[in-house]
Amino acid sequence: MRVSLFIPCFVDQLAPRVGLAAAQVIRGLGHEVEFREAQTCCGQPSFNAGHWQVARESALRALDVFRGAEAVVGPSASCVAMMRKFYPEVLAGHPRLEEARELGARTFEFGEFLVRRLGVTDVGARLEGVATYHDGCHGLRELGLRAEARALLGAVRGLRLVEAAEGETCCGFGGLFSVKYPMISTAMAQVKCEALARTGADLVVSSDPSCLLQIGGYLSREGKAVRTVHLAEVLAAR
Repeated sequence: MRVSLFIPCFVDQLAPRVGLAAAQVIRGLGHEVEFREAQTCCGQPSFNAGHWQVARESALRALDVFRGAEAVVGPSASCVAMMRKFYPEVLAGHPRLEEARELGARTFEFGEFLVRRLGVTDVGARLEGVATYHDGCHGLRELGLRAEARALLGAVRGLRLVEAAEGETCCGFGGLFSVKYPMISTAMAQVKCEALARTGADLVVSSDPSCLLQIGGYLSREGKAVRTVHLAEVLAAR
């Protein structure tokens, strides 16, 4: 299969290693990976801020960029949710609405792609340690993803997975929410991060880089010796 990577803004600017790890894993399974350089932001920030015309322009650009792609895979459940669930909403009544729906059907979150599309849980990864998994809100609530990442992590040799309390609690990032309501965002992060730290895990793993930024920032400021890593980075470990 020829897989087109969609690289979110946070990955592009702050965590390019996540995109590289995703490409490494997919290539390791025998598939071709491409990166279409004309891609831009998925449009979620403008969508959430109510600037739907700007979000519509981002959606239309994505339709052009990924035209003909066999599968589009993104290491961010929130961006994939935007493309799959909300492009049809911002393009309601537009001549390219059906094209948006078709793109959504071909767009997958990274872990979802491995498990649901390729039928793979064991990618040959090995990483010693104890990990706990954070379910990002978009992956859990918009895409209905929960078991996929846990199945993949459960197959990693040397890694023990433990569940945290507050498993379905938001980390408090929420994109623009953390900027507009920093005190509420920090209070939410405190609840989430204290629950994660109580597991005694060495690693906090998630499929959303924005959640990892929020959680990692709070844990580091509290002096917690817990490392945050993306699911793709764990699966790329040998």
